[in-house]
Amino acid sequence: MKQITIVARRDLDLLARVSQVLADRGINITSLDSENTGEHSIIVLTVEDYDEALAVLRDEGFNAVSEDAIVVRLKDEPGAVARVSRRFAEAAIPLRSVRIIERSGGYGLVALATERTKEALELVEDIRVS
Repeated sequence: MKQITIVARRDLDLLARVSQVLADRGINITSLDSENTGEHSIIVLTVEDYDEALAVLRDEGFNAVSEDAIVVRLKDEPGAVARVSRRFAEAAIPLRSVRIIERSGGYGLVALATERTKEALELVEDIRVS
């Protein structure tokens, strides 16, 4: 899975502008995380048409970068995220981001991003969603 991250100086209108640009092009957002922290606004999203969305966002002047995210399926229970993040710590593979993207039926889907994707894929082979 590819995710798009947009970082800007604190901008209370960033989410409205990004989502409108995508809507105008008929691009559906499938997951979204938006935060205003300190001096920055940060949006992390996945979309149905990744290539077009990335091009559109960049054309509109947004500082949009992409990264691979690995989606894993975890039992929806206390400690599940701790166990998977412990795997990464013990393997000395730093996690860049972790996002819970869905919870249902007693399980959760979690997107993990790291600079060492190939090693990470092997590390979570038993719980990875294809």
